[in-house]
Amino acid sequence: MLLPDDSPSPSAEWVDPDMKPNHLPGTKGIPIGQFCKDFNEKTKELKEGIPLPVKIHVKPDRTYDLKIGQPTVSYFLKQAAGISKGATKTGHETAGMVSVRAIYEIAQVKAQDECFKMRNSSLENVVKSIVGSARSLGIKVVNELSAEEYRVFMEQREEKLKADAAAAVAAATEASGKKK
Repeated sequence: MLLPDDSPSPSAEWVDPDMKPNHLPGTKGIPIGQFCKDFNEKTKELKEGIPLPVKIHVKPDRTYDLKIGQPTVSYFLKQAAGISKGATKTGHETAGMVSVRAIYEIAQVKAQDECFKMRNSSLENVVKSIVGSARSLGIKVVNELSAEEYRVFMEQREEKLKADAAAAVAAATEASGKKK
């Protein structure tokens, strides 16, 4: 959100996807009802619950421009991989897998983003950026991925997560026993 022109720090800020829309507009003098109407109109074609970056430019007369971006790369990657969160130890574990084709499809959508358009990024550079994001989430990019192969991987991953959680509980219990 860009703050009013007379603000001491006019810097861009992304609205937290978990923030309820009515927490922000009223603090800047924007009528909440009008904001909700505009927001709902601009997002009516989208599936509910998708986190979206929202940029609001509040003008000195308390009118505003509302720009709603596409979902983030990490959202698309986690959806493609069928996971809810990335790896806890990046580089040491694989949280999920996606095919090169999925990366390419995400890149075609994200290439339309303002940040890539402003830099005049080629589709190849967008793909490289998305592969880097996948790596940081612990998502492995593979040439081809069969449904059966991925099902087996996800079952093994679930077992590992359960074992890790049990080990963490045991370690915490042991540590609390030593403090007494």
